[in-house]
Amino acid sequence: MKKYDALYIFVGISKDDVLEANLEKALAEVARVGGNVLEKVSLGKRSFSRPMQKRESGVYVKVRFEVEPQRLAELVNRYKLVEEVFRVQILAVDDRREAKLAQERAVRAEKQSKRDAAAAAALAEKAAAEDPVEA
Repeated sequence: MKKYDALYIFVGISKDDVLEANLEKALAEVARVGGNVLEKVSLGKRSFSRPMQKRESGVYVKVRFEVEPQRLAELVNRYKLVEEVFRVQILAVDDRREAKLAQERAVRAEKQSKRDAAAAAALAEKAAAEDPVEA
């Protein structure tokens, strides 16, 4: 199975429970073609840069899932029939790029922790210099 990222747009939704119901209906299509949903993140309501089909905004949800590559075309065709999904964009996940990004995040976190430790040491040194302890 190969990993994919999908960006779903749902329109005409005013409540979170309606969004969850529509999202579950859309993710049921992934399960129907034999895939597994790995994670889902709601990005919230956003305005479109220009009106699409007389709609001004929609709720965006990013989902990562696994499915067999030959079943992807069937999944895309099924989304054309699901009325709750306004738009969907599916991109393949590049494992090498993901590994490199994770490595870069780890390096940045290490550098940040070193900067925080140095700043804390400088602050402690400054506080010790300003407030000498009487012997």
